[in-house]
Amino acid sequence: EVQLVESGGGLVQAGESLRLSCTVASSTLDRPPIGWFRRAPGKGREGVACISGSRGSVYYVDSVKDRFTISSDNTKNTVYLQMNMLKPEDTAVYYCASDQIFGCGRSWMSAPNESDYWGQGTQVTVSS
Repeated sequence: EVQLVESGGGLVQAGESLRLSCTVASSTLDRPPIGWFRRAPGKGREGVACISGSRGSVYYVDSVKDRFTISSDNTKNTVYLQMNMLKPEDTAVYYCASDQIFGCGRSWMSAPNESDYWGQGTQVTVSS
């Protein structure tokens, strides 16, 4: 079982930055992969970025590449999503998730509703 708690959302202006945190509690010894997903108003959920639990390999969807950075601090059991150069279209509820089958990569990010574990979400609003 994996429990996830997000924090760090808020209201910013376009061009500014935010850092989201996902605190991870896992009942297994292996570090699970962690992904960030988001749901914009009136749209379906989409993948954003993920990080593997073992090697720390990462994957980003094209829309956030070069602006967002995912990282982990294993001493704090926390995964971060640093979001720079935010745009109004980044406005969404951001969720962190984990899954027992998917590894970090395109397949998981393309399956935005299939993760086993989800956090409660944190709102990010970017004004123009």
